[in-house]
Amino acid sequence: MDSTQRHLVKKYVDLLYRRKVLIITLLLLSLPVGLAVYLKTPKVYQASSLLSYEQQMISAGKMSADKSSRIRDIVSTLTQVVTSRTNLEKLIVDLALYPELLARLPMEDVVEIMRKNINIVPSPKGDIFKIAFTHHSRDKVVKVTNALAAKFIEENLKYREERATETSSYTSNELESAKAAMDRKENAMRDYKLQHFNELPEQRESNVARLIALQKQAQEQQISIQELERTAVLIQDQIVNRQKVLEAERQLAAAGEAETGQGTQQEVPMSAEARLAKARLVLDQLLTRYTEMHPEVKRLRTIIAKLEDEVEVERSSAAAVKGGAKDARDGGRGALDRSSVDSVILQLETQRKNILLNIEAIKAEKERQKKVLAEVEEWIAAAPVREAEWAALTREYGQLKRHYDYLVSQDLEAKSMLNLERRQKGSQFKIEDPARTPEKPIKPDFVKILGVALAAGIGLGLGLAFSLDFFDGTLRDPEVVESALGVTLLTTIPYLEIAVETKRRRRKAVSIFLLLLLLAAGVVALFAAVWLRGYVVI
Repeated sequence: MDSTQRHLVKKYVDLLYRRKVLIITLLLLSLPVGLAVYLKTPKVYQASSLLSYEQQMISAGKMSADKSSRIRDIVSTLTQVVTSRTNLEKLIVDLALYPELLARLPMEDVVEIMRKNINIVPSPKGDIFKIAFTHHSRDKVVKVTNALAAKFIEENLKYREERATETSSYTSNELESAKAAMDRKENAMRDYKLQHFNELPEQRESNVARLIALQKQAQEQQISIQELERTAVLIQDQIVNRQKVLEAERQLAAAGEAETGQGTQQEVPMSAEARLAKARLVLDQLLTRYTEMHPEVKRLRTIIAKLEDEVEVERSSAAAVKGGAKDARDGGRGALDRSSVDSVILQLETQRKNILLNIEAIKAEKERQKKVLAEVEEWIAAAPVREAEWAALTREYGQLKRHYDYLVSQDLEAKSMLNLERRQKGSQFKIEDPARTPEKPIKPDFVKILGVALAAGIGLGLGLAFSLDFFDGTLRDPEVVESALGVTLLTTIPYLEIAVETKRRRRKAVSIFLLLLLLAAGVVALFAAVWLRGYVVI
C-alpha cells in the first residue's frame, strides 16, 4: 500500500471517529423507524393445501385420460378453470373479500388482484401439487384455500366426465361414418362380384379346370358320335339283310300258294302286342339317357299303359272266336308269321332310330357345350381385367376395415371410461393436507425490515458524515495546508488543552455517552414492549 492510499485510509478512519456520535445516533433512531414501518405495514397471511392426484384403479384402456396427459397438463388446465372470473367473483361475494378494494375498484381489477394472490405449484416429483392463497385476514385465507381445493376436485370430476362424454360422442360419430363408408364399399364389392362372379381372379383356376373338362367331354362326345354312327350303319345293314330274307320267304310262300291254288292275303296290320313290344323297346332306350321325370318317358309310359289294355282286349276277343274256319286260321297264322318277321325289322329300326336320336341329342349337347366352352374362355380371358378392376375397387377396403376395427375398440373403451367417470371411479384429486389457520404472517418480515432499517441508518450516518466533511473548510492535514496555501509547511504545533478545556471535553463526552445510552435503553424498552404485547412475530 503506497502513501497516498494510507493517507486516504487514515483520513476516512479519522472522519468516522470524529462523526461516530452522529452515526451511532442515526443507527439507534433507525431501529424505531424500522419497527414503526413493520407495525404500520398490513399483515399478510398465507394458507396452503396439499392435493394429490390418485390414479384410477380400474383401467378402461388406451382412451384413459391418465395415459394421454400428465398431472402438469391437468393442473394447468384446471387452474384456468378454477381461477376464472366466474369462480373468483363468486368467492369474493360469498366470503366478503376485499371490501375496501371493491369500494374504489371495479370487480375486474379485484378479481385480477385475487388471482395474483393465488399460487398453484405442481410438485417436481410425483402427482402432488400445492394451492396457496395470501390475504390480510387469517380466517378468510383458510376458507378461500379450502374452497379452491374443493373447486379443484369438483372441476376435475366435471372435466373428466365432459372429456369422457365428448370422447365417447366423437368415437360414436366416427364409428357411424366409418360403418357407412364400409357399407358403401362392401355393397359396391358385392355388386361387382354378382356382376362378374365367374370372371373374378379367384375363379380362374376353377374356370381353367372346367375348360379342360369341357374340352375332354367334347372329345368324348365326338368319339361317341362316331361309334353311334358306326353302330347305326351296322344296324342298317342288318335291316337290309333281314328285308332280303323276308322277301325271299315271301317269294317262296307265294310260289307255294300258287301251286295249291290259294290266293295271297292282304298284309295284316301290326297287332297291339307288337306295338307294345316296340313301345317298351323305345322306353328302354330312353331310360338309358333320361330319368323317369323326363316328359318323353312319361308320355311313353302312358302309351304303354293304353297298349297293355288293348292287348288284354285282343286276347279276350281271340278266346271268343276260337271256332273260326281253317282258312281264317291259316290266314291268321300267315299274318302272325309276317308279324313276327316285321317285329325283328321293327326292333332294328327302333334301335337305329334311337341311335340317330342319341346322335342328334349328343350333337345338340355338343353345340350347347360349345357355347359354354366359349363363355368359359371369355371368363378366363377377362380374369386379368377383372383382377385389375377388383384391386382398384378394394384398394382402400383394408385400410377402412382396420380403421373401423380400431374405432370399434376405441368406442368400447370410451364408453367404459365414461361409465367409470360417471361412477367417479376414475382418477381424481384428494386433499392430503387441508389448509389451516396460519400462526404468523408471511409479510412483513420483521428481520428483513430491521435489516433494511439498520442499513438505511448506517448509510444515512455515513452519508451525513461525508457531507459535513465535504462542506467543512477546516484544514486538518499538513499536505492539504501546503496545497491550499501554496507555501511550504516548516513545522506543526499540536493543540495543547488547558485544564478547563479538558474538563469541558470530558463532561461533553460523558453527556453524549449518557444520551446515547439513554437512547439505546429507550429503543430496547420499545422493542421489549412491542414484543411482549405480541405485535412482533418472527
